[in-house]
Amino acid sequence: MLDPRIIRERRDEIVQSCRIRHVKADVDAVLAEQEKTNALLTELNEANRTRNEHQKSGQRKMEDHEREAHKEEGRALKEKVAGIEERLREKQAELDTLLMQLPNFVHPSVPEGGEDEFRVIEEGTPKQFDFEPLDHLALCEKHDLVDFESAAKVSGQKFYYLKNEAALLDLALQRMALDMVMAEGFTPLATPDLARPAILSGLGFNPRGEESQIYSIENHDLCLVGTAEITLGGMLADTIVAEEDLPVRLVGISHCFRTEAGAHGRESRGLYRVHQFSKTEMFVFTRPEDSEAEHQRLLAIEQKIFDALEIPYRVIDVASGDLGAPAYRKFDLEAWMPGRGEGGDWGEVTSASNCTDFQARRLKTRYRPGDGGKPEVLHTLNGTAISNARAILTILEIHQQADGRIRVPEALIPYLGREFIGQ
Repeated sequence: MLDPRIIRERRDEIVQSCRIRHVKADVDAVLAEQEKTNALLTELNEANRTRNEHQKSGQRKMEDHEREAHKEEGRALKEKVAGIEERLREKQAELDTLLMQLPNFVHPSVPEGGEDEFRVIEEGTPKQFDFEPLDHLALCEKHDLVDFESAAKVSGQKFYYLKNEAALLDLALQRMALDMVMAEGFTPLATPDLARPAILSGLGFNPRGEESQIYSIENHDLCLVGTAEITLGGMLADTIVAEEDLPVRLVGISHCFRTEAGAHGRESRGLYRVHQFSKTEMFVFTRPEDSEAEHQRLLAIEQKIFDALEIPYRVIDVASGDLGAPAYRKFDLEAWMPGRGEGGDWGEVTSASNCTDFQARRLKTRYRPGDGGKPEVLHTLNGTAISNARAILTILEIHQQADGRIRVPEALIPYLGREFIGQ
């Protein structure tokens, strides 16, 4: 959530952020609601002042009839204050609803436009094969690695069973990613797969809306998480952290669940877009002045992991219209996928987002400056270490050999215990 105190002075910036993100939000309606809320707050303060003065006046000596009249007036003032408080709560709730519709600001370097208007920060080189490469679906069938048919029978479309080396690869990728991220000073956690809607909302996710990608649990105040960003970010809700303990760097492993409504087409086949997958997620709480450096750090870790997996990738600066509401700026790694589209194409495998104070303000996550000053709102960042389904897809397609086997990247061999899949 944006700081309500700066809505008026930065009104034009907020309008611009909504415009280039293609978000329909009425900033002037927020300002009008703020004025009404502030007017009620002024009215409440005045009513409380009058009531306090009335209570003080009751300390003087009074005749019986005066005392009764004074009590009656006191009851009336108490009811008046209670009525204003109730109206203020209702008005504040209406204001909060409107504030929650406003997205974060946008970094000045973010390219303006839709999904395809990203800026390539670092070019990648597609892998060239001296044979006709297979896509991951053909490779999975060839080596009996994934069972989509049984999963569709048990759970529905876009679910799957990982089998044989693919099941081992799923675990190996998690451990390799954990080891690499822990070496960068991150604390490992195995996180819950469920979270309260209030935590999702606080982090900028829409747990109940018509366009939500979130699974809700019927008759329970819980949702299945689409990313460990939710459970990691929620850990410090309503918490004040000492400045000397910053940054707090966490890495969580979890299952992720997404409805993926409306996702169709060749690019979404197989493991690329599914309802459930394992993911290793990085999350950082930091001082505002350090968040851009932490963003670059997350990107560098993601690149280090995919360099170790020997996967060709490019780095993009995501365009404004493709940013989620919390993200101030987002970098994606897009890996080369030979089986994607006709003749291969780039596909997203990681994201790293700087959400500035947008999430922390909603969740009341703050830090106390070392000089003992007033607590200030933290900045939060998140980044994908490994999203397993897409990583498995890419490893299979990139490291396939002419003889049909799949070579295991050298860095992954100690975790998988073999040099080839399908040998």
